[in-house]
Amino acid sequence: MTAPVDLPARPAARLPVAILGATGMVGQRMIEQLRDHPWVELVAVAASSRSAGRSYAEATSWRLPGSMPPAVAAMPVRVCAPEAMPPGVRVVLSALDAEVAREIEGAFRAAGFGVITNASAFRADPDVPLVVPEVNPEHLSLLDGQGPGFILANPNCCAVPLAIALAPLHTRWGVEAAVVATWQAVSGAGYPGESAWDMVGNVHPHAGNEEQKLNIEPQKLLGAPGAPADFPVSARCVRVPVADGHLLSVNLRLRGAPALDAVREALLGFGGRCPPLPSSPQPLIVHQPGRDRPSPRFDAGAGAGMAITVGRIEPCPVMGVKFFVLGHNTVRGAAGAAIANLELLLRLGRLRLPAGA
Repeated sequence: MTAPVDLPARPAARLPVAILGATGMVGQRMIEQLRDHPWVELVAVAASSRSAGRSYAEATSWRLPGSMPPAVAAMPVRVCAPEAMPPGVRVVLSALDAEVAREIEGAFRAAGFGVITNASAFRADPDVPLVVPEVNPEHLSLLDGQGPGFILANPNCCAVPLAIALAPLHTRWGVEAAVVATWQAVSGAGYPGESAWDMVGNVHPHAGNEEQKLNIEPQKLLGAPGAPADFPVSARCVRVPVADGHLLSVNLRLRGAPALDAVREALLGFGGRCPPLPSSPQPLIVHQPGRDRPSPRFDAGAGAGMAITVGRIEPCPVMGVKFFVLGHNTVRGAAGAAIANLELLLRLGRLRLPAGA
């Protein structure tokens, strides 16, 4: 990993960016996360042709607490095309749906743009780094083979908290196998998302491909660049009637069967492997040892939604160790993850602030 670049706390000029898919839930979270960002300035929003040409306020059903930022409300919605971007914008944050992301993001890369994406379209591509800044910043080296334009992806919303929790354990001992069950909030399906008929008074075994993502993405994150870690993950994913916060039950087999106190110390002592970033909290892993914690209502907002919460670190008679992990799915697992990756690119000198900053 290259040496970090010193950046001013409040530069005279910030990096101009646009958001693709800005009207959806993750796009709205990106707008919220970029409000008053010290290094990044949101200058354009883009969405489907149904929304293009209208103001953001007219095109968007705002679903977050509080009002949308007035400056963003007045922005015209652009089409998701490189030629529609304003002068000076060479980096875009993508909150596009997976169905359209591959074509649109590929067009932006071909036009020389940097794309930091929350979509799943390119996550499995061998030349596209899948990055959680605190876990595997050295994987940015994969960008060197992409050309002047690039795509950088953040992982699935459950793979992020899982990888953060596994990182110190895999580094110290090595993960041999993991069995993971998830209880996932409805905000992960976007808006309007799951039907009320599916969710009210019910849980919904996940109909999408969440399990496939969780079975492969942690290994890509925890291995060397281009060489995934060699351990199996067996995942089951369930949608539950909770607004925000994905809860994971993790059962692990670690090499050497380390003592529980050592596992607890490694987990709670992990502060991440990246240089300080505005979006990376300390502590990165919060411990809630109570029998009823972590819980979405009380713990999803830890570290402004960017920390993960671990609880009930206990022996497992089958695998060796088990614990719960909770992460805010649309912040740590989506919008905030993409913005943290953008910050990492700036801190490592792969993107630069405008001249005069």
